[in-house]
Amino acid sequence: MSQQQTETAAPAIDEVSRRNGRLAAYTERFGSPFNITTFGKTHEASVVKAKYEALAPGEKTTDHISVAGRVMAIRNNGMFIVILDDSDRLQIFHDLKTLSPEHAEKLDLIDLGDIIGVTGIVRRTPRGEITVDAVELSLLSKALEPPPEKFHGLKDVDFRFRHREQDLVASQRTRDTLRARFKMITLIRQFLNDKGFLEVETPMLHVLAGGATAKPFTTHHNALDMPLYMRVATELHLKRLVIGGISEKVYEIGRCFRNEGTSPRHNPEFTSIELYQAFVDFREMIAITEAIVHHVVLSLHGTSKIKFAEHEIDFTPPWPRRGMVDLIKEHTGLDLYAIPDAAAARAAALKIGVQTESGVSWGQVVEAAFGDKVEHNLVQPTHVIDLPKEISPLAKAWPDRPHVAQRFETYVNGWEIANAFSELNDPREQRARFEEQAEQKRGPDDPPHPIDEDFLKAMAFGMPPMGGMGMGIDRLAMLMTDSQTIREVIAFPTMRPVD
Repeated sequence: MSQQQTETAAPAIDEVSRRNGRLAAYTERFGSPFNITTFGKTHEASVVKAKYEALAPGEKTTDHISVAGRVMAIRNNGMFIVILDDSDRLQIFHDLKTLSPEHAEKLDLIDLGDIIGVTGIVRRTPRGEITVDAVELSLLSKALEPPPEKFHGLKDVDFRFRHREQDLVASQRTRDTLRARFKMITLIRQFLNDKGFLEVETPMLHVLAGGATAKPFTTHHNALDMPLYMRVATELHLKRLVIGGISEKVYEIGRCFRNEGTSPRHNPEFTSIELYQAFVDFREMIAITEAIVHHVVLSLHGTSKIKFAEHEIDFTPPWPRRGMVDLIKEHTGLDLYAIPDAAAARAAALKIGVQTESGVSWGQVVEAAFGDKVEHNLVQPTHVIDLPKEISPLAKAWPDRPHVAQRFETYVNGWEIANAFSELNDPREQRARFEEQAEQKRGPDDPPHPIDEDFLKAMAFGMPPMGGMGMGIDRLAMLMTDSQTIREVIAFPTMRPVD
């Protein structure tokens, strides 16, 4: 096997051409591997290691098993091959002195990255490695492109995210991170199902982009000759299902889309969970938010305390509840409750280094001051309550404090991970709020907020008092996996195309 690529040797000729030549040689002699449809795999790698853990060094069984996986290493001209399946790596041994000519010929045509099937006998080597002594070898799929950096870990971050399939093969951390994310979603789903919530589905294509303050993606329906918007939130349709009585408890886990910038915490498409429960208020949403996150933390880590970057974060409930305006005063000395006039609040905010556009409301000044001066300090889980009504168009206000909403946002590590409130259910006030929101100043290129007449009509049919909560799955996954960028926890993040 003088031409065989090893873990350290570089190919002497163009690698792709060489691999195509080896595929042609294998196909001529044994038939195309791409014609194979099945392989009788009997064991995963991790199962083999666990089952034969008690073998002593040098001990050999008489057990024949079949394993399959991707070739990750080839040593000593194929005497030792390491394969990777979805559970673990496993060593394969070929006795080069006793191989049949056919087996040796197959082995000589194997490359790094190929997917092979092996039937053989289990033993533990004198050095202590659980190994399968190969009796039969099958090439199940040929890797026509070489693996990057010979599977020693991808250094090019951009390449990692564009070609996640190669990153997954090369990096155990990537596999662990994405598996934790997907397991987390399953845990949340099971938790809510056990609490009597009904999982539902709502449209991704909306006639109006409502339910959140965000710039939507626009598309066009050819047959109806009309514009449509990718949903920015699931809120309004979920409430309509509760109004219709399909269940008093509903939730949806799904993709939303916002036509805005990317950052370590933002991706144009993201996964959220929204849930709604009739006959409760935002306080019940606080309890369920804490319960969901605590359940996930315990299930994934076995403890309420986890490490994220340089911080230890303790998710043990209950979490502190702090007023938004009170936190601004604590961190800056500015009491915006004492300055109810919007223009005066803007001027006062400017004195502490918070710049806002002329014409924004008092609530928007509070929001800006909090974002600039407070939220990055909220490392431990904290519910920020009593948000301004002006930035909470779908939330009930307190009867004795009509400028303050019965709403909270949950922050961890300086990030908002959840948003919830007591849902406004008066259609007359909701219309007035929508109209007020449509007049609020937004970005220079942003159109006015739309007024969803279908939702208002549904509210007029009779909407029960309810609490609602939305949580970002991606940011929660970042926290659970100690990932510093959102791209690590999204299998295929949005990337600019390569020319």
